[in-house]
Amino acid sequence: MAVPPFTYPRRLLPLFLGLFQGALLLFFALFVTYDEPSAQAEDTNLVANKVYRTFPFFQDIQVMLVVGLGLLLTFLPRYGFSALTHNFLLLNFSMQWALVLQGLLQHLHHGQIHLDLHKLLISVFAAVTVLISVGAILGRASPCQLLAMATCEIPIYLASEWVIVTRLGVLDVGGTITIHIFSCYFGLGVSKALFRATRQPLHPKETPTPSSDLMSLVGTLILWVFWPSFVAVLCQPGDAQHRAILNTLLAMSASAITTVVTSSLLEKDGKLSLGHVQNGSLAGGVAIGVVADMAVPPVAALAVGTLSAVVCILGFRFLSPLLGRKLTLLDQCGIHNLHGLPGILGAAASVLAFLVASKDTSGSQPSEVSPAGGNASVVAEGQWGERGGGRQALCQAAGMAVAIGASLLAGLLTGTALRLPCLAQPPERLCFDDSLYFKIQDQAKSSGPDGSAEEGALALKEQV
Repeated sequence: MAVPPFTYPRRLLPLFLGLFQGALLLFFALFVTYDEPSAQAEDTNLVANKVYRTFPFFQDIQVMLVVGLGLLLTFLPRYGFSALTHNFLLLNFSMQWALVLQGLLQHLHHGQIHLDLHKLLISVFAAVTVLISVGAILGRASPCQLLAMATCEIPIYLASEWVIVTRLGVLDVGGTITIHIFSCYFGLGVSKALFRATRQPLHPKETPTPSSDLMSLVGTLILWVFWPSFVAVLCQPGDAQHRAILNTLLAMSASAITTVVTSSLLEKDGKLSLGHVQNGSLAGGVAIGVVADMAVPPVAALAVGTLSAVVCILGFRFLSPLLGRKLTLLDQCGIHNLHGLPGILGAAASVLAFLVASKDTSGSQPSEVSPAGGNASVVAEGQWGERGGGRQALCQAAGMAVAIGASLLAGLLTGTALRLPCLAQPPERLCFDDSLYFKIQDQAKSSGPDGSAEEGALALKEQV
């Protein structure tokens, strides 16, 4: 007997996640362990200091991703449960998947992977790329499609960051190039391939309401407060980490003020656009990451934050509609404006910083570890002195080009794969609706006067 098509997601999602978690249990049982407890007091104190130094930053980043980013995505009024829950699910799935792949590729010694907080943190950074990329197709893709997208994106990201950081020697402690630029253009590639040349009209459930915009704005404020921890956690403790925190705070403060100015000037009545405030205030944190730990003057951080907010808001106002008309490109959350354009600006700022840096200044620029997991200080000591500022600037530009090219190509291929019928892409009329995936008590009432009987029936069948 043929199975009705709308029962596939309900069966496929728990099956996929159950098999994944079962395989992970087996993998951890066979290969993953902790380091042996040290008998030396000095070694014990060293481990304790690393934990006490890293875990507060780690907690800040978890709050950013689970609460801040989750709330930021709730601007869709009837998709809040889905946005928060799918964000949380993708974070955990992608983190575990990245932990497995990184362990096999980089940390497998004598048949064992020794797990520590740093490796977990690096896996969280890999998961961030997925959380950003799904913003391009938020509300129009099923959970199965999102998990399939994460499955494809994590290994591609790891390969990309290996080329950018290890082979090219790009210095990017805050993930401007390796995380923000890569995830942005990967998501746009997925969106383009998934929806092809069809121009998506404005959906009736897509327009934000005051309450949904308020929740999204709260998410922005949480992200703004904790963003310096995201940038500075992997910096070398001491001066570099201190500079990263200060530069990030300055850049984000400048972007917040500039957002208000630019948004007010662009609106005819001088009122602020909540979409501009929700995104432009964070643009400085995206752009400053690649130069945050460098010995640049404070005015440079302010300038980067100011310019990033301007390009972000101009992107929302002019570029996004243009790309939608000319390229039929769907960018649901505007990730190109928040992550792509400020990321390119930040990469250009790093090129300029290396071109103008003196020998003394460059010696204090690199941090200990990059978000990709490579040791940037080794890169600096081994290659920076031989390259000089000009060659390092070329490497920064090459890293940006690799991130854009690789992510776009991989995103297009992934988006094509996501069109498989078994992944159950929701029909247009049922997008942006929590009742497709959650048991909501008043869903029958909400589908009454505003929706057809067919939509209500399909929504009930699609509950997961």
